[in-house]
Amino acid sequence: MIATESLSKRFPRVTALDRLSVDIAPGVTGLVGANGAGKSTLIKILLGLSPASEGRASVLGLDVAKDGSAIRESVGYMPEHDCLPPDVSATEFVVHMARMSGLPPSAARERTADTLRHVGLYEERYRPMGGYSTGMKQRVKLAQALVHDPRLVLLDEPTNGLDPVGRDEMLGLIRRVHTDFGISVLVTSHLLGELERTCDHVVVIDGGKLLRSSSTSDFTQATASLAVEVTDTADHPDGTTALRTALERAGLTVQPAGRGADGAPGSDHVLLVDVVGEETYDTVRDTIAGLGLGLVRMEQRRHRIAEIFRSDDEAEATDAVDAVDGTRAPGAPAAASAHGKGGAVDAA
Repeated sequence: MIATESLSKRFPRVTALDRLSVDIAPGVTGLVGANGAGKSTLIKILLGLSPASEGRASVLGLDVAKDGSAIRESVGYMPEHDCLPPDVSATEFVVHMARMSGLPPSAARERTADTLRHVGLYEERYRPMGGYSTGMKQRVKLAQALVHDPRLVLLDEPTNGLDPVGRDEMLGLIRRVHTDFGISVLVTSHLLGELERTCDHVVVIDGGKLLRSSSTSDFTQATASLAVEVTDTADHPDGTTALRTALERAGLTVQPAGRGADGAPGSDHVLLVDVVGEETYDTVRDTIAGLGLGLVRMEQRRHRIAEIFRSDDEAEATDAVDAVDGTRAPGAPAAASAHGKGGAVDAA
């Protein structure tokens, strides 16, 4: 769907993209990076709205330097910033955008009704958009990106300004864009946690450079661990510590899950045991039985993408990032850096 080769974009005082080479296949792909990492710049180049300083890029097989108009006919774009006219209704606006994309009047009205229904704005479609909430405005922006039935949509920070419920709803809509309509999606975000729930593939950039491009399952597959929780006993008043000590003596790598590792109460008592083979399960079971502890649970768990990127010396700082809305606790640094390099990516 998208291919770039040594793509660079330089401004007088900053390099937004630095020899970026990446291929993006059909499906839902997340483009993640800190604010200022080059995500919006890349989208503008892919749409033919901004020329690259060097390198090449293609979208749907079309050269971005020569075929910008043809690309924009086949691609939907949801901008990050608020750009909706306040005195116009959602229906009027989306019909206008459909006409601008080449649809005849009757088809534009029909597609608008269907698209607004899909994004959950059918009942509010005749109200002026100036009275819309942030979530409703984001849905209108998504609708206008979809109304002309594009093969690919580029969504720039679609969850910006939304509360946790609004984020979940928007992420669900984005996923359905592909599953229900077969439209491929490139969605940008600085929140890693959003992308692992929504995307098939994740591309991480920092300072305009590619850090990693991999399927979501590949990010987490190699980091499987066993979440274990046990009860305390009279012989072992701190059953968790006793189990950790015994497992480490058995040669296993064990660490506490910490706050909110799985979102369940009592997660401070959960241990994460690295799975090195089928024998790991037997060792954990036999150790628990030998200590006479009660087993609350033992389940396989895949690390969140955010945990993969944080380095060990940043783990405590990253834990200060609120897992619900991305806000930080007082004194916490801006974010954890991807692979410990340069720019930061929020771990929410």
